[in-house]
Amino acid sequence: MKACADCGPCLMKRILFQARLAGTGHEFDAVKQCMGLYSELMEPGICSATIATKVHALAYSVMECPDPYLQMKIDADEVSEKYLPQAQEFIDASEDRLKAAVRISLIGNIMDFGSGIAIDSPDEFGRMFDSLLAQGIGSDETDELERLIDASETVLYAFDNCGESQFDRLLIREIRSRGKRVVGIVRGKPILNDVSYDDAVRIGMDRELDRIVSTGDFAIGFPERICDQGLAEELGRAGVLITKGMANYESLSDRELSLPVVFLLRAKCVPVASSLNVPVGTNVVRVKGVKH
Repeated sequence: MKACADCGPCLMKRILFQARLAGTGHEFDAVKQCMGLYSELMEPGICSATIATKVHALAYSVMECPDPYLQMKIDADEVSEKYLPQAQEFIDASEDRLKAAVRISLIGNIMDFGSGIAIDSPDEFGRMFDSLLAQGIGSDETDELERLIDASETVLYAFDNCGESQFDRLLIREIRSRGKRVVGIVRGKPILNDVSYDDAVRIGMDRELDRIVSTGDFAIGFPERICDQGLAEELGRAGVLITKGMANYESLSDRELSLPVVFLLRAKCVPVASSLNVPVGTNVVRVKGVKH
């Protein structure tokens, strides 16, 4: 997805939020230096994920904190875990288990802390669980997703935020119940509140998956070049890549891959919503690739 003017203020809000979260006293320097870099990099046609990755890399260097969101990630996982029984009941009561599991996975995508477009703490999620679930899927290509899953031996599943991943496990279980091999994709290094390998293992996601690979680098979504050998191997053998969240969408929506990509996300900002041609706040299941 191409960056637009709206991306600047949003990105700087995030820089300030995480600098305060880090608590190392570098808020002013982080914002100042990141504003300067953003100004240098911003040009028509640049991918929003590419520019955000470079700005965040500078921010982390200035903050001198390798994982400022760590405690917030742990808290988000603990809050979400409380709602897993209720989420499982919703799936069990549904006539279409896969679609119900997709809906459950989507509600967790609200856990996008510090962006100013979602929520700023895990505690806010609990008050929204029922209303989020009631919203359903506003732009829905779940039927095509199901066809792609059924036609695949291996399904790739790219995670987004901690907390959200607790609900992803229920969708992963539904996919594996169909006899599919499911490989999870995590971030190569801690970035924002996204799921890293350590985060995945902390909540037992390694026991839910057949394999875990990483994007191999510090990157918003997927890096510009896929250089991780494990990920490259799995991209070559999988039938479909399911990705969660806006960062994965922003980094992959304009790229050509060798397999269909399914984006599961909540369109939380104007640029992403406009790109998908949906209203802001819409839950989306969108397939990119050849349809039959």
